[in-house]
Amino acid sequence: MSVSETYVRYRQTLSEEPLAIGVLLVALWMAWSLASGLLSGGIQVSSLASLIWDGLLRGLIIGLAGIGLSMTYSILNFANFAHGDYLTTGAFAGMATSYLVAGIGENSVGALLLVGAGGSVFGGALGIGVTTAPLAVVLGALLAGIATIALALVIDRFVYRPIRGESGIALLITSIGVAFALRYLLQFVFGAGVRGTTAAGSVPRVNVPAIDGTFRVTAHDISLVVVAAGLMLGVHLLLQRTKLGKAMRAMSDNEDLARITGIPTERVIRTTWIVGAGLTGVAGYMFVLWKGTLGFNDGWLLLLLVFAAVILGGIGSIYGAIGGGIIIGLTASVSVVWIPSEFGRAAAFLVMIVILLFKPEGIFAGRTTA
Repeated sequence: MSVSETYVRYRQTLSEEPLAIGVLLVALWMAWSLASGLLSGGIQVSSLASLIWDGLLRGLIIGLAGIGLSMTYSILNFANFAHGDYLTTGAFAGMATSYLVAGIGENSVGALLLVGAGGSVFGGALGIGVTTAPLAVVLGALLAGIATIALALVIDRFVYRPIRGESGIALLITSIGVAFALRYLLQFVFGAGVRGTTAAGSVPRVNVPAIDGTFRVTAHDISLVVVAAGLMLGVHLLLQRTKLGKAMRAMSDNEDLARITGIPTERVIRTTWIVGAGLTGVAGYMFVLWKGTLGFNDGWLLLLLVFAAVILGGIGSIYGAIGGGIIIGLTASVSVVWIPSEFGRAAAFLVMIVILLFKPEGIFAGRTTA
């Protein structure tokens, strides 16, 4: 090929794919910047490994919460903006249980059930942790899921079900109202203050060797990985190996055809709420256990990242929610290598937009509920 032909092809590529060229140049600059930082010692391998580990854990939480949101959209065909407040409800219900189990007999039951509102009880003093109070943590996770399931079923029965036949916009606006009602009800009951919930200093940790140092892995990190992986595997087996799971996939593909073929659609909808809300409640509890603090707007602050993960992975795909969550979590954490930490969330949304520009249907397009 002659030099002139090469030049013409180069000009044609620039004119037809300017966005792709721009993204490639930015990616090359980021790779060069990272490599030069690692080689010069400006960026430590151990620090990078710590950021990657943190991003993976955040991604698992986002992905776990995103499964429920994705299932709701796939089967009920509306974006539930109250999903973040379901997550917060699960966190408060779970922590109230953990406080009660760990502190009963030594503290006021009311103060324990209110998760130490007003500084009446502190989680650190109660020894809340996966190794220091394992029974309290296990029961807290269980009650977080159960309480969130009960809340979702009640709201569906009295709020969403009467208007289920209306447009998706009506359901979406209603879910926004539900979100505000739940959020400020939680604030009224538990208070607006952010409280510490775990005995952070008593959590066992291991310093994992890296090339130029170590990065920390705690018992709560491992607990989060085990719980998230186990629940994700459970959902996969439910959808792929059971009749109910097949019915859920059939209804996701075509609700009218599912009704004609005799699939119990109300039972499928109820199961969707049970599975989705249960995962969300446990995700909320594990999130709070992992980060060690709890506030009434935690779920709301996480909601946009959950939506980003679901959209990025492909709306309606549980595998997409998991994959999208991990991508969003990693981006939000690792982006501090190149930009200030306060812009981490913005970087996650920017990555979502860039990927959707090249694959508008999402990473896992065509794979719906399962």
